Amino acid sequence: MTDGTISLPWQVIRQDDNGNRYRVGRYATRAEAQKIADSLDGRGHKQLYWVERIGQSSDSSRN
Repeated sequence: MTDGTISLPWQVIRQDDNGNRYRVGRYATRAEAQKIADSLDGRGHKQLYWVERIGQSSDSSRN
């Protein structure tokens, strides 16, 4: 981050009941991303939310 850019290496992914995946947002820390995923996951819908590091396979980072 020496060039003045902000690093957002963590993302929240949403998967709907049809298997479609979407990025919900990007975050600076895993804790921040997890807080968002937890708040969305508790809404009673069938969607699945998880946190992964940018560039990481989703299979290795699901909760």
